[in-house]
Amino acid sequence: MMSKSYTNLLDLASGNFPVMGVSREKKRLPRVMTVPGVISELDDDQANSVSSDVQSSVIQDRVIIVANQLPVKAKRRPDNRGWSFSWDEDSLLLQLKDGLPEDTEVIYVGSLKVDVDVNEQDDVSTVLLDRFKCVAAFLPAEILAKFYHGFCKQHLWPLFHYMLPFSSTHGGRFDRSLWEAYVAANKIFSQKVIEVINPEDDYVWIHDYHLMVLPTFLRRRFTRLRMGFFLHSPFPSSEIYRTLPVREEILKALLNSDLIGFHTFDYARHFLSCCSRMLGLEYQSKRGYIGLEYYGRTVGIKIMPVGIHMGQIESVLRLADKEWRVGELKQQFEGKTVLLGVDDMDIFKGVDLKLLAMEHLLKHHPKWQGRAVLVQISNPARGRGRELEEIQAEIQSTCQRINETYGQPGYEPIVFIDRPVSLTERAAYYTIAECVVVTAVRDGMNLTPYEYVVCRQGVTGSEFSSESSGPKKSMLVVSEFIGCSPSLSGAIRVNPWNTEATAEAMNESISMAESEKQLRHEKHYRYVSTHDVAYWSRSFFQDMERTCKDHFRRRCWGIGLSFGFRVVALDPNFRKLSIDAIVNAYVKSKNRAILFDYDGTVMPQTAINRAPSQEVISIINTLCDDVKNTVFVVSGRGKDSLGKWFSPCKKLGIAAEHGYFMRWSANEAWETCGQSVDFGWIQIAEPVMKLYTEATDGSYIETKESALVWHHRDADPGFGSSQAKEMLDHLESVLANEPVAVKSGQFIVEVKPQGVTKGLVAEKIFSSMTEKGKRPDFVVCIGDDRSDEDMFEIIGNAISSGILAPNSSVFACTVGQKPSKAKYYLDDPTDVVTMLDALADASDPPPSDDDETNSS
Repeated sequence: MMSKSYTNLLDLASGNFPVMGVSREKKRLPRVMTVPGVISELDDDQANSVSSDVQSSVIQDRVIIVANQLPVKAKRRPDNRGWSFSWDEDSLLLQLKDGLPEDTEVIYVGSLKVDVDVNEQDDVSTVLLDRFKCVAAFLPAEILAKFYHGFCKQHLWPLFHYMLPFSSTHGGRFDRSLWEAYVAANKIFSQKVIEVINPEDDYVWIHDYHLMVLPTFLRRRFTRLRMGFFLHSPFPSSEIYRTLPVREEILKALLNSDLIGFHTFDYARHFLSCCSRMLGLEYQSKRGYIGLEYYGRTVGIKIMPVGIHMGQIESVLRLADKEWRVGELKQQFEGKTVLLGVDDMDIFKGVDLKLLAMEHLLKHHPKWQGRAVLVQISNPARGRGRELEEIQAEIQSTCQRINETYGQPGYEPIVFIDRPVSLTERAAYYTIAECVVVTAVRDGMNLTPYEYVVCRQGVTGSEFSSESSGPKKSMLVVSEFIGCSPSLSGAIRVNPWNTEATAEAMNESISMAESEKQLRHEKHYRYVSTHDVAYWSRSFFQDMERTCKDHFRRRCWGIGLSFGFRVVALDPNFRKLSIDAIVNAYVKSKNRAILFDYDGTVMPQTAINRAPSQEVISIINTLCDDVKNTVFVVSGRGKDSLGKWFSPCKKLGIAAEHGYFMRWSANEAWETCGQSVDFGWIQIAEPVMKLYTEATDGSYIETKESALVWHHRDADPGFGSSQAKEMLDHLESVLANEPVAVKSGQFIVEVKPQGVTKGLVAEKIFSSMTEKGKRPDFVVCIGDDRSDEDMFEIIGNAISSGILAPNSSVFACTVGQKPSKAKYYLDDPTDVVTMLDALADASDPPPSDDDETNSS
């Protein structure tokens, strides 16, 4: 039964929004597609995958950039007849085009910041598409309110900034109707993307937390779509993120992207930790690239902080003295040392903490009274709520108190600017400020320090510069909790909650020697000027190309319902085993080898009673009774349990403990296949394992006759994995001169004698059959885990190496749809038993037994 934490994607896709009502059908823009098929089929809201091997007629790369808001400004015309539109030059989405290849066509999909009447939406859509290559997504008012101001701003935004909803009045409880609106809005965005996409040619780049489930909608439609996602906010630690009731749905949706980007390694590390703890996925780093293996696909993880648009800042610096005279500001603050803060009015920006630090500075360093001024520019709030109102009231109260306490005629220590400030005016303040202070308690990136550094550098030949001649200098006091902090190594980093330490940092920054300020400025300017927004987008797009390069070489198909949907990507030669095909080959053959694993192959991993069923025993006996067959169970289990369970199968061969013990039938003795019978290494390995077991809660040691296995499945995922890696190194070191192999597997570390693998078991069985004049011409080998891959590898090379006849029928089969050296798969143990049963039905009866019965 599906958990109630899942919102059924199919219900939502068919318009079943219980809290939304039914939305009105609108005229849709013509779709541009290169996929063969009927348009009405694509319009159907069911999740049929659309893919094609037909090459597109379009050669030019095209990027579809999807975000909550389009990089377009919209204004009502003065006569109130229609709208006028212009590019939003401050939008990151517009600026990132500079980093894409010159011949790349860019299409934007998003919503407008203004409300457009339903009757005007078609006309507005046409204008935006024709003039700006923008596709507008219009959200119904009831969905918009619950999507943006509801789920995004009340749930995701606070949680991603480490604020938990401890009570209904503090953060607000989880509201499922808001989540349904979030999913509904993401579906509307997906429909707009589908209207214009060429799925075989286009790249899709999705931005930010508003659209985190959009990758699932698009992947359901186009399994091979090349798609990236970049998160511009922080990603919280797993301890915070796991409190979200729809945590797995969002993680799985993001993993339907090909590349997921973050500003800092901390954010990426938190995401990877969530994938490990909640989905059991482990990441690997190969040649500097981090990747998550997810059902045969490698999901890339990109770490790259965004930069500023150098050209825009420099053009502002050249023009700014016409629109805002720096001279006026210099005159206003003549003889004063200006510290500057530029922040959105937001509960996470720490403006109140900054003011308290300034108060502490004036109190404990009286020399700055009458000289130091904090200019705090506060951009309008984008959110709303009681917490925001409280913080605004506290800021106003603190400003008033500080100015009353330390103000003098002609001097106010706090200049609070509570209105929209243009980039031009902002640049003027940057130019006259000795130091910029950022005390956000949590912020995804924050580009204020970057803008400040460039403005202090100025541009050649402009009056609008920090100094018209001479060395440039700047100082930064930044919170250690913001995304840009790691890249600003010359800044003074502070814990904003410690107002005393922040005050001392502010004092240090404005008291520092001029030469030191210059050196720090030069270091920052070198970084900021080379790591601009174009560098960031170019790097992300190149990684997306690299991650997606094998898309059209592999076979892909979607499985799973709701947000459990994912795409399985496998080699083109990998296919499901056909029972008819294997039975047909079985009947025609004369000497057959049938090898199968036990746990996870004929016995489900979740079964509590591990003994084989009577059905399995009966099938195995029927196969063994056919004189043409040699049947073996090849397992990692001990010989005692396997011998007991399969005691009714007198003719069955058993290879226990991965082949260390073997017997050809119940009437024959066990033989050991290892190179050495010296188990002195156990005295070395066991104390090491016990040491790690005592230190790792939830771990234990399994002692086999030929091996020691350390299990950490029940330990903390992160700690258990870390301890396993450490133990692996430790054991390899102390056992370097011993005849053993140390290997790691899924939640295990195993020490066993060298030369013991399931692959060698298969080789030995084939060789023995050949020596007896029964060279196999039919081989079926079935297993479900990593140890079985050794068998598949041997079988894959058996014909070329001469072990098997050239015309042999070989069926190497893994259990489950996953990457494997086997060429075939069956879905689960039930399928395996069904296949073996079909072979049993096609087997010859044992004639000798019948003859003996008749003669008696």
